Amino acid sequence: MSDDSRPLPTPTRTAAVIPAAGRGVRLGPGAPKALRTLGGTPMLIHAVRALAASRAVSLVVVVAPPDGTAEVKSLLDAHALPDRTDFLVVPGGDSRQESVKLGLDALPPGHDIVLVHDAARPLVPVDTVDAVIEAVRDGAPAVVPALPLADTVKEVEPAGTAGDPEPVVATPERARLRAVQTPQGFDRATLIRAHESVTENVTDDASMVEQLGLTVVVVPGHEEAFKVTRPLDLVLAEAVLARRRLNDGY
Repeated sequence: MSDDSRPLPTPTRTAAVIPAAGRGVRLGPGAPKALRTLGGTPMLIHAVRALAASRAVSLVVVVAPPDGTAEVKSLLDAHALPDRTDFLVVPGGDSRQESVKLGLDALPPGHDIVLVHDAARPLVPVDTVDAVIEAVRDGAPAVVPALPLADTVKEVEPAGTAGDPEPVVATPERARLRAVQTPQGFDRATLIRAHESVTENVTDDASMVEQLGLTVVVVPGHEEAFKVTRPLDLVLAEAVLARRRLNDGY
């Protein structure tokens, strides 16, 4: 019997960064969007739990408003979170991009896959989180969950004054379009390189990787991973949460 003394491969560890430093003005005045409650619990806590529900995620970094780190730490301490997952709160910056970079800077060594997730997507199912991680493990430098579009999309010439009619300039082929969600998953070194070298035309973290000339792949998203941006979204999120609690005691 041969003596195979080669070391076993080190398991790939995954960390998640949740930028939650924004104010969420479209939901109206009041608390920052991530701290608005959903079913009596802040959306941020729902989002943290959603990512920590994946057994692959060993660390969640929450990027808080610069003047709100203590409040966010207290919030995490006050809610039940999985014991197997570590949690870290760091102060954010003036933009989402800067906040994600500060979250990346706070990651300890050993986490080779990084998820970036919107705090305003509190109900993403764990199957979607796991699908993103698996695609990165399989070799994709960047992965986004996305859904086909239900509506026809028009490209327009934006009006100079809000509310004025806007001329249509093109109708993109809907079959080739996807509505992108989060968490977006990345090879850690690739995402760090993107944040160090890309500063313009940034719409999301995946677009930064695209500008490096690398391929971003799409995996199926989920209709419940929608972004809570406007008051009507909050109504829909409450309905989804109520249905989950009725069906499986979520």
